[in-house]
Amino acid sequence: MRLKLVPQDTKIDFFRHWKTTFGASVVAMVLSIVAFAVMGLNFGIDFRGGTTVRTEAQAPVDVAAYRGAVAELGLGDIAITEVFDPTFGPERNVASIRIQAQEGEEAITPEQISAVRAALQAVDPTLTFAAVESVGPKVSGELIQAAVISVALALAAVLFYIWLRFEWQFSVGAVAALVHDVVLTIGIFSVLQIRFDLAIIAALLTIVGYSLNDTVVVFDRVRENLIKFKKRSLKEVLTLSINETLSRTAMTSVTTLLALIALFVLGGDVIRGFVFAMIWGVIVGTYSSVFVASAVLLRLGVKRDWSKNSGDTAGTRFGVKEG
Repeated sequence: MRLKLVPQDTKIDFFRHWKTTFGASVVAMVLSIVAFAVMGLNFGIDFRGGTTVRTEAQAPVDVAAYRGAVAELGLGDIAITEVFDPTFGPERNVASIRIQAQEGEEAITPEQISAVRAALQAVDPTLTFAAVESVGPKVSGELIQAAVISVALALAAVLFYIWLRFEWQFSVGAVAALVHDVVLTIGIFSVLQIRFDLAIIAALLTIVGYSLNDTVVVFDRVRENLIKFKKRSLKEVLTLSINETLSRTAMTSVTTLLALIALFVLGGDVIRGFVFAMIWGVIVGTYSSVFVASAVLLRLGVKRDWSKNSGDTAGTRFGVKEG
């Protein structure tokens, strides 16, 4: 007995209120842009600059104890991770501690570094500082620029790929959905002031890939049905195609969300921002494949060759005449 989240033959009219849903998406994007302009993003150390301290100790690294000791110093955003290396022996336990740049400074001061060392040695007297490196605001600015360029190039590559595989109307719809997903993700991070670092950029690019995959599945079925049903309107073909792929879409999204929710609850603070971005991206990506990409395609229309033989099969510019 197979598990089915939705019935096999659904007949949901996704475009009954398509102007309302599409308008709501536009409003949400505008509000996200306004939130970003007014509140900005809570940039992490990767983008704000700061100091990275590499520690070594004989006892195993206790990330929670390290974080608690350094947090009492009031130095702001602190990221602590254990460094794993197969060449390390059992007596060599390495951690990486990143501390944000302080107000008016490019890095933390020597006095603050000494305070951090004293706090950590109170947890583990064998702990030593193997290296201390600082990242200034210039490097952070270059990282922001590189992140923006990477997302823009990903969207441009998607536009070109969909254009080659389908038609330009399909590519505009797909890119509109991806822009919708990225803008809304940035908006929610701005509103909630969740730390925004390079891991979130990786999440954004992953969201682009996930949303594109979902959109291409729908568009593939649309293309097949455009060839199969030449006398049906584009709205009818889109509705049929989305319903035919709905079971697959629901199963993929729900199973992905189950894994992500488990990571969000059990994964700890280090990856929580990344996982939250992925959860949000799966939700808005699934939504945009239906209510943004398909709505744009419906609005732009698809060039269809009605001069061929009448009937309920064949006859679009995507296929050949059936004989």
